[in-house]
Amino acid sequence: MKVDPVLVDTVDRLLAEACTFAVVERADAEGWCAAAWDPLAQAGFPWISVPEDAGGPGGTLADALAVLRAVGRHAAPVPVAETGVLAGWLAASVGFPVGSGPATVVPDPGALRVAAGRVEGEAVVAWAHRAARILALVPTSSAWLVVAATPDQLDITSRSNLAGEPRDRVRFAVDLADLEHATAPAGVDGRALRCRGALTRVAMAAGALDRLGELTVDYAHARQQFGRPIAAFQAVQHHLVSVAEAAARAAMAADVAGRELARGPADVAVAAAKVVADEAAVEATRAAHQVHGAMGVTREYPLHHMSRRLWAWRHEYGDARSWRRVLGAGLVAGGADELFPTITG
Repeated sequence: MKVDPVLVDTVDRLLAEACTFAVVERADAEGWCAAAWDPLAQAGFPWISVPEDAGGPGGTLADALAVLRAVGRHAAPVPVAETGVLAGWLAASVGFPVGSGPATVVPDPGALRVAAGRVEGEAVVAWAHRAARILALVPTSSAWLVVAATPDQLDITSRSNLAGEPRDRVRFAVDLADLEHATAPAGVDGRALRCRGALTRVAMAAGALDRLGELTVDYAHARQQFGRPIAAFQAVQHHLVSVAEAAARAAMAADVAGRELARGPADVAVAAAKVVADEAAVEATRAAHQVHGAMGVTREYPLHHMSRRLWAWRHEYGDARSWRRVLGAGLVAGGADELFPTITG
């Protein structure tokens, strides 16, 4: 996928300046990072790929995924994926105002229901207590509804994931008439939301794996043992190669799945990408921590900013096991004649 290198360089420099070690650590405790969000929002980066006629800056899905890779690379503790690629997509699809503040989505389309004119249900929602609006897809007997709520309309309990990112427990019990709501158009449904959500995690994981590899290589060359850098030892070199290979696989998977999703439904491509990225996260973090030894698990060293996020994101929008089922079902549905073209395509 072609992405303007100026965009990539600009986002990377902005986040390198904003997401210092101290800033990311503080965000873990406070649940928000204005130092990263404010400059990103001022430049419009969280809404890239949201069409201009919907209030966004435009751009392609490839552009948005490039921004998300930078978010992962710098462990930026901000809801960029939720605001544009997910909530912005839902809002634009039904003509809701995109807004200028952070937004988020209910990740599980089956978590909510309409009963007796009320939207009810519970879900774990990223950044819910910090969002200006929370959007959701709600199934009905005849169609999917896109609904939008404000935090004050909901019961929100603050929680966090393994990486310290807000993953709040949200309970809906609101009259449908009190919520913005509209019927979702064709192609905007639970399956599409799950695919887009999974792809955001693959893209961020690809960025985090890049940084994980850099930290590991730098440490292996700086750490001395028996009078020479530990990078000179064959066993350590094996770990370094494992990290590099995992990062390359995740990056390729993100690119292929993003290209296919931009063309249309891409269940098989996204399923394959999520499986590849989740397995790459396991392999790379294991190898990186082997190289770092005890240093890798100290709070004062930044490796955990990457490894904790990689392990947390593995379980969001479906884990590898659930996506293997999607992948298998897609291959079976295609039949024997489509197996080889699907794999090679």
